[in-house]
Amino acid sequence: MSSDFEGYEQDFSVLTAEITNRIGKIPKLVGDEKRQLVSSVEKQLEEARELLEQMELEVREIPPQSRAMYSSRMKSYKQEMEKLDTDFVRMFSTSTGETQKIRISCKSSFI
Repeated sequence: MSSDFEGYEQDFSVLTAEITNRIGKIPKLVGDEKRQLVSSVEKQLEEARELLEQMELEVREIPPQSRAMYSSRMKSYKQEMEKLDTDFVRMFSTSTGETQKIRISCKSSFI
C-alpha cells in the first residue's frame, strides 16, 4: 500500500516541477503560444489534484500507527499545491488581467 503512495509521490514531484517550470514561462509568451501553455498548465494542475486525491485515499488505508507520517507528508503536498495555484494565478493575471476567472478555476477543487 505504501508503495502505491510512494509511486503517487514520485509522479506528484515530477509533475509539480514541470508545472513550476511552465508557470515561469507564462509571462514571457503572447497570443496563441501563451493560451496553449496556460491551458496545458491548467490540465497539469488538475492532474496534480487528482494525484493528491489518490494519495489521500491511500493514506486512509494505511494502518493507524503509520498514518501520522503519511498525513504529515500530505499536508506538505497540499501546501505545495496551493502555492502552485497561487503562483499560476499571479503569473497569469499579471500578464492578462484575468485574475477572477482563473482564481475560481484553481480554488474550486479545494472547496
